This record gives sequence, C-alpha cells and structure tokens, in this order.
Amino acid sequence: MPYDLLLLDVADRIATVTINRPDKLNALNDVMMDELGRMFGELAGRDDVGVIILTGNGRAFVAGADIKALAARDRAALEATSRVGQAVFRSIEQSAKPVIAAVNGFALGGGCELALSCHLRVASSSAKFGLPEVKLGLIPGYGGTQRLARLIGRGRALELVLTGEPIDSAEAHRLGIVNAVVAPDALLDAARAFARTMLKNGPLAMARAIDAIDRGLDQPLDAGISHEATLFGSLADTADMREGTAAFLEKRAAAFQGR
Repeated sequence: MPYDLLLLDVADRIATVTINRPDKLNALNDVMMDELGRMFGELAGRDDVGVIILTGNGRAFVAGADIKALAARDRAALEATSRVGQAVFRSIEQSAKPVIAAVNGFALGGGCELALSCHLRVASSSAKFGLPEVKLGLIPGYGGTQRLARLIGRGRALELVLTGEPIDSAEAHRLGIVNAVVAPDALLDAARAFARTMLKNGPLAMARAIDAIDRGLDQPLDAGISHEATLFGSLADTADMREGTAAFLEKRAAAFQGR
C-alpha cells in the first residue's frame, strides 16, 4: 500500500523516513500512525536497509497529535488511541535496526514521544521539545511518561510533564534527551554520520545490544545481566562473530553479512 503522509528514501543501506504533513506541522493522526506502523514493518524486512533515520518536513518534527480528533473521543476511544500509538512506538523502540530521530523542529506531545521511542536523537539547534498535554487536561499517552523518566530520572521527568513547558535543544542535550545538537543545515549529515558508523558494525550484534538494553531496563540487575550473557553466547553461532574476530586479529575491516 502507498504512503500518503510519509516519504521514503533508501541509499547506501540508510533509510530516511520523512513525515510529510507540513501544513499541519506534521501532527499525528490515525492515518499517520497506521503508516508509521506499516513503514517500520516494511523496513524491518528489507535487506537493503541497515539503519533508519526518521525526520520531519518543514518547521516541525511532529508538533503533537491532532487535537481536534482527540477532543471528540470518549473514554474508550481515547484509551484505544493511546494503546494503538503505544504499540506503534514500541515497535520502533524494539526495532532490530537502529533508528535515529533527526529532530528538525518542534517535537511536542506525541512528537516528543515519537522521538523518545527512537534509539538515538540528533537535534537541530532550532528544535524544541516538550510534553504539554497537561495544558489540555490530558497526559502523555504514547509512552512519554515512562520513557522520559527512564531516560532522565523521575524528578526531571515530573518537572517537564507537570509544567508542560517546552525546552530548547541545548537543554534537551544537557538533560540527556538528545545525543547531539547541530546547526539546522547539518542535521541530516550528522544523523547519516551516526548511521554510517553503525553500518560498520555487526548487524546481529547491534540487534542483540538493543534487545539487551531494552529488556534489561525493566528487570533487576541480576536478571538483566543474565539475559546479556545469553545474548552474548548466542553470537558464537553466527558467521558475523567469526568474521568480526578474525578481521580484528588480521588487522582488516570486517565484512559482516548479518548471519
């Protein structure tokens, strides 16, 4: 099926997904949520894609949800909306292929939550981040309360959620929300630089590293390191592990095949 609100470009094993609803500041709606789910499902199965970059067209990454649509929903419909969005964002977070958010502008509400679901975040110096849902009588509903607290701690997360006030990219970097801040015209180049560095590494190893960190955060330390040991051992069965260690010993670049 075609995509109406997303653009896709694949080059050199880097997929760049651009949210393309600039007239609405890329606000999330049901169609976009469906397309994001389908897009990441498609990219998961593509052998020509190793890393995914997610960005927005225009002045916003995603400026929030479609408030007009939300305002008309009753309790059951609002909860269902939350659960659908959570499932889509969770699929991004659990992607075996690294996902980099290239935050080009406003990342507010659901847009901030979308960025938080990505593995890395590179921000334009003009970007703004915030979870202003309390100003609408709501709370973040796509996993923002949980991911933000895990990322920057309970106190800072409560401050941002309860005030609903936005922060600039420099403050987001200081708090650990973003990995790097660059000039607006250097944003995609910076994201691609991260991607190219990752593409040099073993794809199976990166997938297991994502899994280890993702699962470990929700477990006691002993359970987390036990899961890490299981994943570590499983790589002994891969051609990539044999290639990577041989390349190191032979002082050459590894040629990983993802098997």
